[in-house]
Amino acid sequence: MSGANASPIGRSGQMMKVFKNIWIVLFVAGALAAQSSTSTQTARPKIDVSKLGPQVGERVPDFSLNDQNGKNWTLQSIMGPKGAMLVFVRSADW
Repeated sequence: MSGANASPIGRSGQMMKVFKNIWIVLFVAGALAAQSSTSTQTARPKIDVSKLGPQVGERVPDFSLNDQNGKNWTLQSIMGPKGAMLVFVRSADW
């Protein structure tokens, strides 16, 4: 098949083979890149979370803090009938 005599079905089949081969090459390249990046990383030391602030069930001291909008929050203002759950999230732009 060549030029004007090639059928659309034949060309689409060839394109599918090309796309399949490209996908395989990209998959293998990604797998190799992932393997090389994990093998160069050093092991992180274990962190003892029992030394990082209040623990589950532990009482926290009274506090008064402003949120991102300037509103003041205290421990009593966030306390519900079953207590409160404090979650600290570090911003990516700190």
